Amino acid sequence: MRASSTVEDYLKCIFLAEHEARMEGAQLVPMGRIAARLKVAPASVTAMMKTLAESGLISYEPYSGVRLLPAGRKLATHVLRRHRLIELFLVNVMGFDWSEVHSEAELLEHSVSGRMIERMDEMLGHPSVDPHGDPIPSADGHIELVDHPSLLKCSLNRVVEVVRVTDQNAEFLRFAEREGLMPGSLVEVAARDETAGSVAVVSDAREFSLGFPAASKVLVREAAS
Repeated sequence: MRASSTVEDYLKCIFLAEHEARMEGAQLVPMGRIAARLKVAPASVTAMMKTLAESGLISYEPYSGVRLLPAGRKLATHVLRRHRLIELFLVNVMGFDWSEVHSEAELLEHSVSGRMIERMDEMLGHPSVDPHGDPIPSADGHIELVDHPSLLKCSLNRVVEVVRVTDQNAEFLRFAEREGLMPGSLVEVAARDETAGSVAVVSDAREFSLGFPAASKVLVREAAS
């Protein structure tokens, strides 16, 4: 039997937060991070974590945090696969703007059938990333998580290719598009000012400034020579 939409939302949230936690050197996802991401009360998170633990989907350590167990990880990657394929289908086939598909996919990911998702995957040519550059899990749940540097950390004065924009907020995505920071774009970081908290970026021979928070949301790799 398919899990409820609430359970799917929690598992997907934990999966995404786990990657962030590992990058920070932590093994468990703090409860507060889950509450903040899902915009729910801490007491509600605690109650759900106990339920998920009893179902064998997560390991729950009171006052410390949680991590996914294999069954929970499998469900989480299947939800993420549905979400990201739907986003790409909405953009590539239905003509939606990349800034508006996240909220649509949040609704549709709980209702589409597995058969429809596999048909979308086939029509799209079995893509590896969604419109924002986020990796799409395979049908068997494998996902390739690559720790690309952001504009805040990449080398200076080298041409880099934008590969991923991690903020799904529509306003930020529209801003990224205006500034030429969509996946596939070639840019260069000319300088960083620690005092001002800004990054000087060159895109299409035009230089502009990004704040550190915005720069950290744009992931890049060195451009092919």
